[in-house]
Amino acid sequence: MTPPQSSPPTTASQVATVAEPRRLDALRGRLDRILRRTSLPLLRASLGVVFIWFGALKLADATPVKELVAATVPWVDPELSVRALGGFEIVIGAALMSGFMLGWVCAAMVAHLGGTFLTVVMQPEALFQHGNPLMLTMEGEFVTKNLVLITAALVIATWARRRPAVAG
Repeated sequence: MTPPQSSPPTTASQVATVAEPRRLDALRGRLDRILRRTSLPLLRASLGVVFIWFGALKLADATPVKELVAATVPWVDPELSVRALGGFEIVIGAALMSGFMLGWVCAAMVAHLGGTFLTVVMQPEALFQHGNPLMLTMEGEFVTKNLVLITAALVIATWARRRPAVAG
């Protein structure tokens, strides 16, 4: 026994009902194409701006994390470590925005962001309220959000490797 065949729409309302999902599918398809083209460059640009901004604050000695950095790596002169981090962040940000050597830049970014977790070892009291690892301080939130930034770097590195070679 063969399944019953649906007949084509016969009224204007039935035609509109069928056309509506097609229009939504077409709109969704256009939106997907736009997002595929723009989301990775937007992610790179936004990360680049954040890294340049945070780095510039460190170089201008206007960063709110100077004491946190100094207490995390007490064996390094705070002026040197904060300024070096600031310069490094500006280089990472500029490279992310330009697209230059993205694989290496993302590896450096992951190493830099991973280094912030040294704070967990060196001064956990700065990250957790009353020693409770589920209750983060403002500094704890600042460090923990780096998990998202590390993941963003991994996404960029992965997609950067998939770019087709430019013929020339």
